[in-house]
Amino acid sequence: MTVSIQSADFDLSGEIAALRAADPGVGAVASFVGCVRDRNDGLGVSAMELEHYPGMTEKSIESMIDATRQRFDIRGVRVIHRVGVLKPQDQIVLVAVSAAHRGTAFQACEFLMDYLKTQAPFWKKETTPDGARWVDARVSDEQAMARWDLPRAEVTMERGE
Repeated sequence: MTVSIQSADFDLSGEIAALRAADPGVGAVASFVGCVRDRNDGLGVSAMELEHYPGMTEKSIESMIDATRQRFDIRGVRVIHRVGVLKPQDQIVLVAVSAAHRGTAFQACEFLMDYLKTQAPFWKKETTPDGARWVDARVSDEQAMARWDLPRAEVTMERGE
């Protein structure tokens, strides 16, 4: 289990190789890479700034990984989430899961990404032609998380504006 919150980009193939290294029981790796889009809610996006609470964010994601391990028979997990100012096409997040079988790897990766999207303490601000705006949680992300039938953790901190 490895969690990194960083401003630097990541190398997908290197991260997958590291996840598989020295584990002959790995039969499948499923991964998700999220990228900055150039449009959101009908407006152009020239940049996205991501903020977090150091220490607390890592602990939150580690708890998410623990919940994933309890639910699925997985062998390894790698989560990288970038912070700072990112441009369209930049990679934002990597979730990679190794397991003995593909079905488990796919499900665990999707579960962890849904969990990360709805419960990790990150705040996103987009730069648009109309100025900067904070990005609110999407109903579709909440619906995706609801299908896993888990209690919703409440994050009570306020972002700096």
